This record gives sequence, structure tokens and C-alpha cells, in this order.
Amino acid sequence: MAGTIISGVIFCIVAMIMLGIGVSQLKSKEPVGFYTGERPPKAEQLSDVNSWNKKHGVMWVIYGICIIGAWICSAFLGGDSIYSVIPLCIGLLIPIPVMVFLHHKLVKRYFIN
Repeated sequence: MAGTIISGVIFCIVAMIMLGIGVSQLKSKEPVGFYTGERPPKAEQLSDVNSWNKKHGVMWVIYGICIIGAWICSAFLGGDSIYSVIPLCIGLLIPIPVMVFLHHKLVKRYFIN
């Protein structure tokens, strides 16, 4: 039980960080970057800065919700059982390549050539 509580606190902290990234991107007036090492594009490189920011921000908000949902599913499966690891891996790892794929689609859609 203690492990479930500790993991819940850690997962909530991580989810709040992802939600914070998403909300800050939703409110940003300047173009946002997706990767940590990636420089954000200049406004003149994008056809619609607001849509670019909104779609990236929504991705991060959904990722934060996935993290919380994965922990809740894990806690309902027993928290300390081996089966509780499955939703945690799914909720943490599967969204990352999906987000990268969507980011590349947004690059193709919004970048002006």
C-alpha cells in the first residue's frame, strides 16, 4: 500500500509537469518547440502560430492525463502486483512515439516552404 501511495505522488508530480508544459504552450503567443533540444520555429516559418501552439499544447495535456490514468489503472490492479506494471508502461511509453509522429505531421502541415 505504501508503494502505491509513493508511486501515486511521483506520477502526479510528473503528470503536473506535463500538464504545465501543455498549458504554457496553449497560452503562448510565440511559436513553441516540441523537443527539449529543438529550437522553436520562427513565426514567419509557420502558416498558423495559434493552431501550432494549440495542437502541441493539447498533446502535452493529453499525455499528462494518460500518466494519471495509467497510475489509476495500475492502482486498481493491485498496485504492488506484477500486473500493475502493464498499464504504467502503456501509459508512459506508448504516447511518446504517437506524439513524435503527430509532431512530424504538424511540421508538414504548418511549415511554409
